[in-house]
Amino acid sequence: MSAPGDATGPWRRGTVVVAAGRPAREPDQPLNVPVTLAAPYVAGGDREYGRYANPNWTAFEDALGELEGGRCLAYASGLAAIAAVLDLVAHGERVVVPRHAYQGSLGQLADLEARGRVQVELVDVTDTAAVVAACEDAALVWMESPTNPALEVVDLPAVIEAAHAAGARVAVDNTFATPLVQRPLELGADIVVHSVTKYLSGHSDIVMGAVVTADDEIGEVLKLRRDSFGAIPGPWEAWLALRGMRTLEVRLERAQANAAEIARRLAERPEVAEVRYPGFGAVVAAVLTDADQADRWTRATSLWVNATSLGGVESTLERRRRWRTESRTIPEGLVRLAVGIEDVEDLWEDLAGALDRTG
Repeated sequence: MSAPGDATGPWRRGTVVVAAGRPAREPDQPLNVPVTLAAPYVAGGDREYGRYANPNWTAFEDALGELEGGRCLAYASGLAAIAAVLDLVAHGERVVVPRHAYQGSLGQLADLEARGRVQVELVDVTDTAAVVAACEDAALVWMESPTNPALEVVDLPAVIEAAHAAGARVAVDNTFATPLVQRPLELGADIVVHSVTKYLSGHSDIVMGAVVTADDEIGEVLKLRRDSFGAIPGPWEAWLALRGMRTLEVRLERAQANAAEIARRLAERPEVAEVRYPGFGAVVAAVLTDADQADRWTRATSLWVNATSLGGVESTLERRRRWRTESRTIPEGLVRLAVGIEDVEDLWEDLAGALDRTG
């Protein structure tokens, strides 16, 4: 969608996120790709039909592909993107995955394992040696860094090297970090997955996913299967995702600064047994004594919203074990705080006041 050279070269990522995926710079062209609502296209071109291509997907894919350093394919949801990658694993092959990971990923793998499709090995990603050992005989090593919701950081270079030495592919869910913080393909990963719903779109108003790869063979297989299975986003969703992504750097800078300060202050509260914050990103985990205390805290705020998901401009929090599918090794009192871009003093006064009333 962008003219050659428009969003490449020496530009920094904060510039690329604004400039990539634009129409060609020609007289009377709009600055943004207009929404195209089309099922069939006039024959003879590259699109043919709305399940194969859409200008709004292309613009979004160009932008995210530039940011991650590969070819991007947009999907109807993050789970659709995950399913597309897991479908690359042949019958009976083994997948290594963090024991603490997005429950949608773990749920899909559990279902595949129950049906005899794959073998799954759960690993503690804080033990790099154990993860490296688990790579032997694996077909796919699926990583999150940081993990959701435990916020554990993976030694990605070591794991990627070990996986490739064992002949395995590596996929990294980069939703929490975003390509502004880390680019797994540069570290050698084969595939990157995003829930575009979260930080990339940034406004809690769409559901969408994406896969990025620098491997042409993987990219072609994924594209052909997406054409066949139809797990495609709508043009409005793609347009909104790209519009939201334009402000990713400024949103993330503010949210990260807020998150670091919230984590620091929570660590000083006697009601909070543990604070987990990896030093980057905008998600903080606070562990309270038990489920009851955590539930009361999440219901007592007035600015923070008790809701699932994350990555929007607004701050949300939830006790993760309220979901029956959450990992049993996540503490009952763990509250995941997705820190937004509000004034940090207002955020803290709301959290602290709720702790005072319920702690």
